[in-house]
Amino acid sequence: MSTAREIVRAYSDARFRGDVAAALARVGEPFSFRSPLLTCTAPAAHLAGLPALLRVVTGIELRSELYGDGEATLVYDLHTATPAGTQRTAEHFRLTGDRITAIHLIFDAVPWRWAARELLTN
Repeated sequence: MSTAREIVRAYSDARFRGDVAAALARVGEPFSFRSPLLTCTAPAAHLAGLPALLRVVTGIELRSELYGDGEATLVYDLHTATPAGTQRTAEHFRLTGDRITAIHLIFDAVPWRWAARELLTN
């Protein structure tokens, strides 16, 4: 069995390089995703806007990673070429076996309200 660290880092690395299939390979069902801008239960739905997001991401700087039995938390700075600039983000994961079954993404959504419409329509 893989460790929480191996599973979460594989998911995160795949997501930020735009490899949706590899990220989804780490996700199980039932699944839930919550963020200030999106709530969903379909695994693929939480990654639907990834290509648009990655077009404006200029870098990711991991600040902290914490791992426990069946859970993990990553804290990182998401650097963007948008008026939002650098976004400090926390991401909490719940795991069941070798799969991520819940993700709670925490960040200040105010700078992103304008961008969500722009990114998803262009």
